[in-house]
Amino acid sequence: MMVCVPNVLDAAQLVSLRERLDRANAWIDGRVTAGYQGAPVKFNQQIDERSEVALACQRIVVSALERHPIFISAVLPNTIYPPMFNRYGEGMKFGAHVDGSVRLHPHDGRKLRTDVSATLFLTNPDDYDGGELQVEDTYGRHNVKLAAGDMVVYPATSLHQVAPITRGVRTACFFWVQSLIRDDVKRALLYEMDSAIQRLNQTNADEIARRSLIGCYHNLVRQWSET
Repeated sequence: MMVCVPNVLDAAQLVSLRERLDRANAWIDGRVTAGYQGAPVKFNQQIDERSEVALACQRIVVSALERHPIFISAVLPNTIYPPMFNRYGEGMKFGAHVDGSVRLHPHDGRKLRTDVSATLFLTNPDDYDGGELQVEDTYGRHNVKLAAGDMVVYPATSLHQVAPITRGVRTACFFWVQSLIRDDVKRALLYEMDSAIQRLNQTNADEIARRSLIGCYHNLVRQWSET
């Protein structure tokens, strides 16, 4: 399931992030965190994830994520890997790859299963050409290029790539989530059910029916969740 999550960051948060990232001297070769599959096809830069600027920017992003109802509903996060930040200049790209299944938390060494991948766009699409996130699933290839502050989440099992930049610079935040619900099909069903419940709440539909649906939703989460 691929879901676009709008307005994760507001204008003030975007300005704060971009100012910190643009003046940072902690940019390094992005291949330092790539696995054996990704390293040969990864050509970008990223912020050292243990640097002070990374920690400050992580706090901004995680705080916004924890308050965003669509992110919570679609992802059902258990553990969020500390957000990372990358940039692509002209000629840079990231070839087709699948994200590693397990990552070590950079701060405490915990193992984190990557159920969901996320890309939060920090550059307006008019400021660069190319750089689309291209995600492949059973319905074909999806080209994603969102407004600054918007995010896309998709199964980490997906084959994906970042198209070459032909003009400008693309800056983004990316991270992974270990969900309470490992299986993407089950997550999709729960997201659709929760979305329907929210719409019914807005229309003041039959209270007894809504209460029954809410109970079914939570009982399914209780049955399927892994904590």
